[in-house]
Amino acid sequence: MKKSKLALLLIILFILSSVVTYGILKIKDKSSEGDLTLIMPDEEIKDIEENKKEIIQSPFSGVEIEKEILEKRPVAVMFDNHPRARWQAGLSKAEIVYELPAEEPYTRYIGIYLINDPEVIGPVRSTRPYFVETIVQYDPLYVRCGGSEDGKEYVRRYGIADIDGLTSSAFWRSKNKKAPHNLYISMENIRKEQTKLNYSKNGNYYGYNFNEKDTDIEGQNGENIIINYNKSNSTKYIYDSGQKVYERYKDGKLHIDEADNTTIKAKNIIIQEVTSKIIDNEGRKKINVVGSGKATYITDGKAKDITWRKRSANDKTTYYDELGVELTFNPGVTWIQVVPTGTHIEIG
Repeated sequence: MKKSKLALLLIILFILSSVVTYGILKIKDKSSEGDLTLIMPDEEIKDIEENKKEIIQSPFSGVEIEKEILEKRPVAVMFDNHPRARWQAGLSKAEIVYELPAEEPYTRYIGIYLINDPEVIGPVRSTRPYFVETIVQYDPLYVRCGGSEDGKEYVRRYGIADIDGLTSSAFWRSKNKKAPHNLYISMENIRKEQTKLNYSKNGNYYGYNFNEKDTDIEGQNGENIIINYNKSNSTKYIYDSGQKVYERYKDGKLHIDEADNTTIKAKNIIIQEVTSKIIDNEGRKKINVVGSGKATYITDGKAKDITWRKRSANDKTTYYDELGVELTFNPGVTWIQVVPTGTHIEIG
């Protein structure tokens, strides 16, 4: 009885072995003919499709990003630039930075963020009407601390998604600087405030055109740039031909990021000329960022004359080349120097 069971088991094993061998041979045969088809479960196909990230260019810097990043709302931060506020943290992570005049002899920065999430950002300072007019096109979360009465009215007028350091608990004071030059925030806290205040997750904003790759321009020499806002306030850029970027200096000192000591660098520089006037006894100004005028585009050691136009506060500030075609930037960080007409500028 045991022998018969053993014989039966051997027969079954032989049959199974033959079937498997035949299957392998058929697969090899089909493979040689180019007919082998790999069939995957639907679940695995779905996982692969979900993990395929569509890569596009950032609308603010032209660097490659995953398309889903566009679902985030941009952030605009008002940076203090008083000598006692320096240096700033998180400024090197902005894709676009504006430097604009404030009360004499000072300027302030506006950092525009989309793809980066700095852990420390600041010092944060107050708003003015023309700062608001500058940032409306980005439909951002606007991070500030107070402002002139007109400035605060402009925030309300344009329905800005406002995060104010005077009313929000998302900010903190640094012990390394004295008030009012020591107010900081993080991108994590900004996003938490966005949820807390029920602001839209997405923005309805304008971007800029970028070359897919670095592209030289024709123009005059533009390796050393000096902008004298006044006798005690100067901005300088020096071109690094090895890295093909500009290193930034403020009042004669290399401009660094307070958070990580990295040098502030720019791929593109725009010098945008505007009309302005002093409007009160505090020295506050009216800067006409809505309108049109002359500008200069600087990249890769070259500079050329362009123009700018902004029809309304809600409109995008558009830059045009000598043929009247919208400017295409090189991929990278852009610094926009907004200067009153007649400002002393050296380009060489």
